[in-house]
Amino acid sequence: MKKFLFAAMGGTIAGALISTQIAAPLMAQEAAKPASVYEQLDLFGEIFERIRADYVEEVNEKDLIEAAINGMLVSLDPHSSYLPPEDFDDMKVQTRGSFGGLGIEVTQEDGFIKVVSPMDGTPAEQAGIQAGDFITHVDGESVLGLTLNDAVDLMRGPVGSEIVVTVVREGEAEPFDVSIIRDTIKLTAVRGRLEGNAVVLRVTTFNDQTFPNLQDSLEKQVKEAGGIDKVSGFIIDLRNNPGGLLDQAIAVSDAFLDKGEIVSTRGRKPEESERFNATPGDMAEGKPIVVLINGGSASASEIVTGALQDHRRAIVVGTQSFGKGSVQTVMPIRGDGAMRLTTARYYTPSGRSIQSLGIAPNIVVEQPPRAPADETATEDKPHRTTEADLRGSLSNDSMTEDELRQAEEERKHAEESAKLRLEDYQLAYAIDILRGLSVIAPETGGTVQKAEVAQ
Repeated sequence: MKKFLFAAMGGTIAGALISTQIAAPLMAQEAAKPASVYEQLDLFGEIFERIRADYVEEVNEKDLIEAAINGMLVSLDPHSSYLPPEDFDDMKVQTRGSFGGLGIEVTQEDGFIKVVSPMDGTPAEQAGIQAGDFITHVDGESVLGLTLNDAVDLMRGPVGSEIVVTVVREGEAEPFDVSIIRDTIKLTAVRGRLEGNAVVLRVTTFNDQTFPNLQDSLEKQVKEAGGIDKVSGFIIDLRNNPGGLLDQAIAVSDAFLDKGEIVSTRGRKPEESERFNATPGDMAEGKPIVVLINGGSASASEIVTGALQDHRRAIVVGTQSFGKGSVQTVMPIRGDGAMRLTTARYYTPSGRSIQSLGIAPNIVVEQPPRAPADETATEDKPHRTTEADLRGSLSNDSMTEDELRQAEEERKHAEESAKLRLEDYQLAYAIDILRGLSVIAPETGGTVQKAEVAQ
């Protein structure tokens, strides 16, 4: 049976002598444990039969048992749950990168549905759903008291159909409704583009296609830039990336690390703990890297960020990440269903757990709210007077044609940077960092020295 690992992720005994007066009761307690468990199972059976016989309406026995199983799992933590056959099939499809729905990653908090992040280019993102939003109602029906799976089922529906979700958002005085049209979600795991001499790799999810997409996108953009020598650095954009497959997070981290630990996982049994190390080879060839994160960056995104940050391979820019430091194993069970069970915590190379803490960026950069389009379009920009505007000013006849061309290119880049700051301030900030690094270290071609992490 195939297992899926998701990274969505004692004391010292003093003394050796125990008197028989203490040991005997302890042994009696241990002996009594199995009987106690069987008594509880008998109690479960008794309640099940009472419900079947006496509930006001006839119940579906299969649904009742599935609800009991799911209740047992969801009582453990927000990420453990039972997956009926249809949900298990959906999950396997999602890891391949195409599925139907709204395009949001959600968790449960205080009984309501909390958005971890909307996915790029999906109906939810286009409708304005944001990371950190709480969904309290779906089509007017409260989600309070529903399990996470039930709430997700409520949001599912035919492609092209409309759904209205009620959202509570920090900073908004009142809840408000958002209308979303369901669609088929086709995720491109990685999209690459050039911003000046910087290669931007936007990683939206960690599915089966993430590393192959990353490799193809990086090679394509480096070629378009004219070769690695022309590239000032790389920006790995993990904002609003909710995570996914653990092996893909490891592969992406390994792509930019020559050696050292990437991540370790520690479960209940010491013998099941694992450590994953990088293999030789750096796809960025030592060029500077900036990683962008925010509150919607979770799980596998935090594994990549933590590995590159701990090895001082990247500068992390943005805001605090989500803080999901546990690993879930999806185990197929009888009846074609599965259970998603939290089986381990993961630790970054320096040995830190980010569970409920998140990763703090090296440079905190908030994303300011966008100004309305009509405001930015009609805003009058004052003309700044320069020396060249003064009557009778001396001309600059000392510049060669190449120098004039370079000055014009620099002016053009400055204008493009100013425009990008209005569209995406965090990304513009990251590009400025790479530009600054390439200026102060031109003799190394913009490469950076990598520090070893203490093991």
